[in-house]
Order: sequence, then structure tokens, then C-alpha cells
Amino acid sequence: MSGLPAPAELIPHRSPFLLVDELSELVAGERAVGIWRIRGDEDFLAGHFPGRPTVPGVLQVEALAQLGACAVLADERFAGRLPLFGGIERARFRRQVLPGDELRLEISMTRISARGGKGSGVATVDGQVAAEADLLFVIVDP
Repeated sequence: MSGLPAPAELIPHRSPFLLVDELSELVAGERAVGIWRIRGDEDFLAGHFPGRPTVPGVLQVEALAQLGACAVLADERFAGRLPLFGGIERARFRRQVLPGDELRLEISMTRISARGGKGSGVATVDGQVAAEADLLFVIVDP
């Protein structure tokens, strides 16, 4: 056991839209590393794509954003607030993510203030980059 909180202890997302299964590193307000395990029974896989299930890139970016929200909300200055997307820049998708894959997520906050900030994230499978993006966010009261 890592001693780190479960993602659901930090962010308001719940199944079926909680896309971070566990945290392996967390530095409040600065960075986080986590895992999303693709089991293969996720509803979206049935339609994306029939016969060749593939995790949509937009959900990979959402998983990075949720991980970033964990890092932000772990900082006592932002506890109880809500980080929302403000923008996505330089998103790139490098490999398919398939059922059975473990998506390793890593994000670093490059700028953060009382009103918002920016983070840079990368998602990998077996050491190969699957997705990467810079995420802009605003911090609001819930």
C-alpha cells in the first residue's frame, strides 16, 4: 500500500467517469503519477471500435486532467474547489491504447495560481508514449 489517497478521495469524479485507478506519486500542487487500467469491459469500447476496441484519445487526455486535478486538490490552498478545463494545447496521440493495457499517467504543473494554471502530461503504455498534452485549467468554487 502506497499510503497515498485514492483518486476519489481528492476529486469529485465517480464511476463510470473516474479514469484514474490509483496514485503512485503525489506532490501536492506540483505533480502526480497514476495508473488507469483498461479492463476491456468499459462501455465506450463496444462502439469505439466494434471489432477493434480502442481507448479514445479524448479519454486519455481526460485521464491526464483528472490526475492533474488530484495534484491541484491535494494542495490545501485548493481543497474543496474544482479545477475545470480551460484549454488543451499540443495534444498528440502516438499509439493505440487497447483492452488489457495499463496506462501510466504523469502530469507536472508548470504554472498554478489562485485562479488557474497549466500542466503538462504524458500517458504511456509499457514505456511507449500513447498521448501527451498541455492542459489549461481554471479553479472555481463547486
